[in-house]
Amino acid sequence: MNDDARIPGFSDLGRGPDDLDGHTIEELSEYLDAGRLPLDPSIEESAGCRLALDALERLRLLSDEMLEADAGEEPEPDAGWTQRILSSIAFDARAGRRIPLPAPEPGVDLGITEGAVRGLVRGAERAVPGAVIGRCRLLGDVTVPGEPVTVGVEISVPYGEPIPRLVDRLRSEISVRLRTHTRLRVTGIDVVVSDVRPSAVRNEGER
Repeated sequence: MNDDARIPGFSDLGRGPDDLDGHTIEELSEYLDAGRLPLDPSIEESAGCRLALDALERLRLLSDEMLEADAGEEPEPDAGWTQRILSSIAFDARAGRRIPLPAPEPGVDLGITEGAVRGLVRGAERAVPGAVIGRCRLLGDVTVPGEPVTVGVEISVPYGEPIPRLVDRLRSEISVRLRTHTRLRVTGIDVVVSDVRPSAVRNEGER
């Protein structure tokens, strides 16, 4: 049994191979269990698979925290939140639309995939402990330079964390990442808290 068998909803996830260059979330999980050895070029050379592996590693760390949490005095987590995040990981790995980038010289065509941008957004949770990004959407015509784009994300937060402060930090981190790596004209970053989960960190006075 792999580590993800402990994650609620993992076994129920629909895992289409078309999303991950012929692989599935379950296969990628088993690859992580093996320490990514022996090296599988079909996985390591796939941008979508690498995005999914990175997200799965972060989700595993979170699941370990949840297992350690004493949830006796905290609200029960929504059993479906992990499944929604896993589904979002598979969706984010899709290439999606091609987003143009400024070329350094005439005749050079540069671009970044929508999936890569969603990966940038999802990676913002590394800088904001406690935030876990589920669904991520780019709303607007990203294929036309200068068109207004709104970023929409749904997140899970730990119980007891001041939500407005966490959301502000996450929104700021997403904004910095998009300004640094893309030329998207982002006119808004909408963050919706869709789940509150048990926290592994308890104040000493609560013990």
